[in-house]
Amino acid sequence: MPIREHDLREIRDAVAKLCASFPMDYWRETDRERRYPTEFVTALTRAGWLSCLIPEEYGGAGLKLAAAAAILEEIQKSGANGAACHAQMYTMGTVLRHCSEAQKKKYLPKIAKGELRLQAFGVTEPSAGTDTSSIRTTAVKKGDRYVVNGQKVWTSRAEHSDLMLLLVRTAPREQAQKKTDGLSVFIVDMKAALNKGLSIRPIRTMINHATTEVFFENLEIPAENLVGEEGKGFRYVLDGMNAERILIGAECIGDARWFIAKATAYANERKVFGRPIGQNQGVQFPIARAYMATEAAALMVERAAQLYEQGKPCGPESNMAKQLAAEASWQAGDMCLQTHGGFGFAEEYDVERKFRETRLYQIAPISTNLVLCYLAEHVLHLPRSY
Repeated sequence: MPIREHDLREIRDAVAKLCASFPMDYWRETDRERRYPTEFVTALTRAGWLSCLIPEEYGGAGLKLAAAAAILEEIQKSGANGAACHAQMYTMGTVLRHCSEAQKKKYLPKIAKGELRLQAFGVTEPSAGTDTSSIRTTAVKKGDRYVVNGQKVWTSRAEHSDLMLLLVRTAPREQAQKKTDGLSVFIVDMKAALNKGLSIRPIRTMINHATTEVFFENLEIPAENLVGEEGKGFRYVLDGMNAERILIGAECIGDARWFIAKATAYANERKVFGRPIGQNQGVQFPIARAYMATEAAALMVERAAQLYEQGKPCGPESNMAKQLAAEASWQAGDMCLQTHGGFGFAEEYDVERKFRETRLYQIAPISTNLVLCYLAEHVLHLPRSY
């Protein structure tokens, strides 16, 4: 049965209390220095929030996706940035549904305790982009090991993760019946692999997202680290991708609610020409519109999470949840910046940082255009456009 909102209140309150111990000064500093928020991630780990989806028999809380969504929403709503650690939640879709029992026993208890971090998801490549079936990184089996060669890009948190879920091609695309055949997923021990066939290069971006390029040169991975069956990996990562879209949608809802609260407070406090600017309809209406868009998007995120929890197909709902929430957060961010006027560009107000952070989700984890293409083809049954 889906977790209802009233069941999530204690979780939301506890997460909000933890986030309050990391004031906005902390986030300005990490953003300014491009520093990974290790202290924040450690606090979330110790409180058990990052292991919320791990079943109790492996040391986690055994909660549902709706709880994970509430945690991430609350983090964003507090003004923090959950992108530093959200992968440990959405990768669970692949791990819990497709890893072997031996793999779960090996890794999940250590992840739950915080001894290991699973924060890296190696999928995107420079030449493939969102065309996942065109990835070129290969894994060739040699005895009891696979040898990996290739490159990934936009692999966030690779420098701060112990483990990576890696999607590679184990059979040439031209030999596959379907273009998505021949892809396989591996668990990579990044600490053991670093400088032994694996190298990481940070990419400096407009947001503090700890993103990187990752290079593989004859990296050997034990065959026992293969997830599920060889060649079936595309289906496995879809479970992670649907969870990712839902959880990113929840983060966007949190961002939007932060922007709305920030703009509303400022519109009530700021006086120009002897009256609060919030008294003007030109200021009121954009805030009200952003609020409506956010509440509508939140319903789709909730719907997608329910379907995912029930094990039902949720591709359309997951994509719509991500798209609508990302659009709502960007609408709210633009409105908040406009409401603040020149002060919105000042670092001390935090609007410009959150404005940059939430803009990412028009592009990642999938661009808004690809969501529209997916819905047009698979839901509306229009001709394929790409």
